[in-house]
Amino acid sequence: MLRFITRRLSTMVGLLFGVSIITFLLFSALPSDPAALTCGKNCTPEVIEQNRIRLGYDKPVLEQYGVFVSGIFTGRTYGSGTATFDCDAPCLGYSFNKGEEVTVLIGRALPATAQLAAGAFVLWIVMGLGIGIISALKRGKWQDRLGIGFALVGTSLPAFFTGLLLIFTFVFWIPIFPAPRYVEFDRDPLFWFLNMLLPWITLALLYSAVYARLTRDGILETMNEDYVRTAKAKGLSPGVVVRKHVLRSALTPIVTIAGIDLAGLLGGAIVTEAIFSIPGLGRLTFSAISQSDLPVIAGTVILTSAFIILANTVVDIIYAVLDPRVSIQ
Repeated sequence: MLRFITRRLSTMVGLLFGVSIITFLLFSALPSDPAALTCGKNCTPEVIEQNRIRLGYDKPVLEQYGVFVSGIFTGRTYGSGTATFDCDAPCLGYSFNKGEEVTVLIGRALPATAQLAAGAFVLWIVMGLGIGIISALKRGKWQDRLGIGFALVGTSLPAFFTGLLLIFTFVFWIPIFPAPRYVEFDRDPLFWFLNMLLPWITLALLYSAVYARLTRDGILETMNEDYVRTAKAKGLSPGVVVRKHVLRSALTPIVTIAGIDLAGLLGGAIVTEAIFSIPGLGRLTFSAISQSDLPVIAGTVILTSAFIILANTVVDIIYAVLDPRVSIQ
């Protein structure tokens, strides 16, 4: 098992290194001039050249990448001579459009996205697994048909439609919730919860529908395995058979997609954050794209990729714990 974990961690480091190279090279190959994008309408060639030197774009691409990687671990200095300023580690670049370090911008937006992802994750796991288990155990009955209908509707409705529908219904038509406006948890916990509940439900409805279908199919498939029939033949009660023999095997694949979905959501749910005015990574990325803020775009891409790669590694390790055959392979 230790060798398995070490191998997975080594692979994770290699993937992170590869993603950083690809991302950096892609953005350096864009036809737009990053230095020119930092200027206003009255920008002159002299100012563009000064900005190019301050940003470090006057150096070769490989040297730029080396400075970028070292900045993540040790920080970096922009400019030369007396016109310099420092970017503390971990430095993912500097946004001249916003006049702040990319790390600072991400650090300000990440808590809101993490709160959105965590709440939605708990809801969609509870809803998805619960509906899937009930549908499987009540196969062919009205509970099963209702669960299948929920899965079809949930996967068919896009997030923007569900979000707008929830706002129209529970903010304007039946005013149970306040108008979408994000506040920090420590300022007003109750107002924070009321404002996060609708976005949580929006994402939970989308994801839980998939999990309900996968859970139902997994349980029904596992119920036909020989060891499950053997457990029934021994006289074990249906509850014990399902709890001890069926669920562990049927839910193991769910661990894989759950970790990846959560990691992807940590990268920012652009549509949901825009609808509910949540200042998270999704909104930050959308703003950076609209303003051609390349350092912010590159920083968020690398961070999102790191979340997904880390989630894959953790999922592989958990998978090996749940199914020892994985570590042997």
